[in-house]
Amino acid sequence: MKEKGRKVIATNRKARHNYTILDTYEAGIALVGTEVKSLRDGKASLVDAFATVDDGEVWLRGLHIPEYTQGSWTNHTPRRTRKLLLHKREIEHLVGKTREGNQTLVPLSMYFSDGKVKVELALAKGKQDYDKRQDIKRRTEEREVTRELGRRVKGMR
Repeated sequence: MKEKGRKVIATNRKARHNYTILDTYEAGIALVGTEVKSLRDGKASLVDAFATVDDGEVWLRGLHIPEYTQGSWTNHTPRRTRKLLLHKREIEHLVGKTREGNQTLVPLSMYFSDGKVKVELALAKGKQDYDKRQDIKRRTEEREVTRELGRRVKGMR
């Protein structure tokens, strides 16, 4: 029986803090059996993960999927390089964008979609420290405005 919907396995929370997201893609990922079983337990880490384009193929590097506990000699290595499955025109677009400037491919999240493991891949540009400070300041100001509006609606001020 196939499962329906979308079940999030792991998210890269620091990606939106460290990078400006320009475009996102959904990619499949080539895995072995014990990796899928370990992912079904909800174990994965996207912290140090990034993607590269080599010889017309997209590879996900630094993704940590721990070994499956009930696995035997067929177990996988936790930090192996995994192939991402994208359409050829998407790969050509990514090649052009990553070569032209200081843009990189960062995985944002990993999830099950209708029983298949998918990765949300972002074409991103690195943020400088002052950009990060401006974003934090903007979010704080927006939070204060909504708080003040809430107080006025409740009649506290």
